[in-house]
Amino acid sequence: MNEEPSPSDIFRKRLREAREMRDYKQEQLADLAKMPATTIAHFEAGTRKPSFDSLRKLAIALEITTDYLLGRVDDPELAEAGDPLFRDVAKLSGSDREIAKDFLKMLAKRSSKKDKAS
Repeated sequence: MNEEPSPSDIFRKRLREAREMRDYKQEQLADLAKMPATTIAHFEAGTRKPSFDSLRKLAIALEITTDYLLGRVDDPELAEAGDPLFRDVAKLSGSDREIAKDFLKMLAKRSSKKDKAS
């Protein structure tokens, strides 16, 4: 019988993945989320569960959605909607979105050329 992981197991795994995806140490995430580093360690170990307030602080600090942390979205790429850049783009009108899209493509291409030159 294939047993699904509990929501607590999903959260602790996703929190660690999101932290590592941002290349933060537990202490760095704790500073950004304005909570003790031991709290982050307890969350990742599964010995403590977050309050709604803590969950919100973590999502903001990681610039990711609570849906990803809670396992409602499986693909971290979909969780990028929590990133302020994506939230701001979502507020643009159609023509402004096209301008922003072209500008972001240009920046990505420029960044790619810099990486290849290094």
